[in-house]
Amino acid sequence: THAARLVRESGWDLINIDATLIAEQPKIMIKALEIRASIAELVGLDVSRVSIKATTNEQLGALGRSEGIAAFAVATVRQTP
Repeated sequence: THAARLVRESGWDLINIDATLIAEQPKIMIKALEIRASIAELVGLDVSRVSIKATTNEQLGALGRSEGIAAFAVATVRQTP
């Protein structure tokens, strides 16, 4: 919500969000629709404009040992007319 507010206050509109979660556990995709809906509501987008993907770290490193979860997100924005 903070980032979405900053984007809008700077004269831009959010178009969509694409997020990837990296985790061995829990299995994210069983909750993907719920996560998408939550993000969409928080930033004021239609749920169809929010994408969630999940992958594992193939048991490598701290993420692979289930010691943490990583997330990456990209948002498409356009300048408000």
